[in-house]
Amino acid sequence: MSLTDDIYYDPYDYEIDANPHPLWKRMRDEMPLYHNQKFDFYAVSRYADVRDMSVDWRTFSSARGSVLEIIQGGPAALEQIRLSILFEDPPPHDVHRALLARSFTPRRISALEAGIREMCRGYLDELSGADRFDFVRDYGGRIPTMVIGMLLGVPDEDRTYLRSLADESLHRAEGETDFNYDAQAKMIEYYSALVERRRKDPADDLITDLVNAEVQDENGTRKLDDERELLPYIALVSAAGNETVANLMGWAGLLLHRHPDQRRALVENPALVPNAVEELLRYEAPSPIQARYVTRDVELHGQKVPEGSAMVLITGSAGRDERQYKDPDRFDVTRGITGHVSLGYGIHFCLGAALARLESRVGLEEVLARYPEWEVDEENSEMVHTSTVRGWDTLPVAVH
Repeated sequence: MSLTDDIYYDPYDYEIDANPHPLWKRMRDEMPLYHNQKFDFYAVSRYADVRDMSVDWRTFSSARGSVLEIIQGGPAALEQIRLSILFEDPPPHDVHRALLARSFTPRRISALEAGIREMCRGYLDELSGADRFDFVRDYGGRIPTMVIGMLLGVPDEDRTYLRSLADESLHRAEGETDFNYDAQAKMIEYYSALVERRRKDPADDLITDLVNAEVQDENGTRKLDDERELLPYIALVSAAGNETVANLMGWAGLLLHRHPDQRRALVENPALVPNAVEELLRYEAPSPIQARYVTRDVELHGQKVPEGSAMVLITGSAGRDERQYKDPDRFDVTRGITGHVSLGYGIHFCLGAALARLESRVGLEEVLARYPEWEVDEENSEMVHTSTVRGWDTLPVAVH
């Protein structure tokens, strides 16, 4: 038996997902191109491979999905999930991304800071006097729910419901390998009604922007198609905007508990918080697994990957690759980070990256100012398990 015969990686396995880093290190060192025979997918774990495949969209395509179970479900699965820019290659990807980018301008994002800070302080005021709270449910997970709701124009009373649908669409029970299409359908149904309201009553929000947006194609100038473009794009912003920051804040709560010296450094020098956000992204990527469809035969690390294969890009492993980062398993908020792939790379770099960084920075600044110390009840914490995102559903903490 070879030394690599006992390497088994399964993105659906709860036990592996709880702490995949030792296994990912073995994959980087011993099997940089991995093939899972049970689920029939390939996987790369080194930084350079993840980066290069993210750029080479012609070979490693998103047009058949960027989630493993959707790619393997074929055209029927892709039709159920509807299209979004995550599931497109150029040229349509570029046209549609440019439309969404109009609403994520630096001016619009920076204008949100004061409101986000006031909101964070309000959440912390609600916790005043309590000696315990849930770092995710009572604080970190609420921030993106409200911010994305503000951007889209979702009424306050509906935002928690939409966050629950985003969680439900991605979460899977142990042993499940199917995407939750029902939750996504409910989200589309909700936004369909809101789109109709915005057509009658426009507002200063992203949904109104997209309702009025025009695109150029072979037939001339037209509005976005509701079913194929408008609603899927709105649902994407809603789900992705919620999950990225909620997971990042959950990891912040846990890692700063496990590394009190790093937390102390941030309390004593808040100017380090922006860099700490980058280190958190590198160390525990909120979305550690992406997938691509292989459009032609390729040879990688001495092996052939046939056309039609599913390729998994383990972003979470890339962030711990010692070929790219010195002492990568050390969590260091002062680390000089030259770049990471935790918010995507190439054409699918996260459209809301600036907003995610803003929310996370302000959220950390405010909680550290109010609670310089906390202890996580790890025994009663629960993870979110999916094939693409990784984070915490509940993270109870004790404060002093």
